[in-house]
Amino acid sequence: QLQLVESGGGWVQPGGSLTLSCTVSGSTLNSWSIGWFRQAPGKAREALSCISTTDSIRKYEDSVKGRFTISRDNAKNTVYLRMTSLRPEDTAVYYCAAPPRNNGCPGTEYMFDDWGQGTQVTVSS
Repeated sequence: QLQLVESGGGWVQPGGSLTLSCTVSGSTLNSWSIGWFRQAPGKAREALSCISTTDSIRKYEDSVKGRFTISRDNAKNTVYLRMTSLRPEDTAVYYCAAPPRNNGCPGTEYMFDDWGQGTQVTVSS
């Protein structure tokens, strides 16, 4: 089973930037696609982005396209989510997750088997 740990959350003013990290253990990262999700209080979990095992595919939801960038460093077993132009509506707990090994980026969150514990991002003035 893959273990995932998110870090890098915190408080930021509107218009600011943060970079989240998702560090994996239990296996080398290069066999895993990784997705980022978020959940705000009282709202359903929302898929944000996904990066495939070979970095040939990077997917973004419309709500974050052009503002968020996903990347991976297999040597560090880490996937990043660079978030810019942050808005109050980006406030949420952010999670990374992995589908089964050697899979691409699934079209549904229900195909992601392993999840991190989440990191809080708060955007306010």
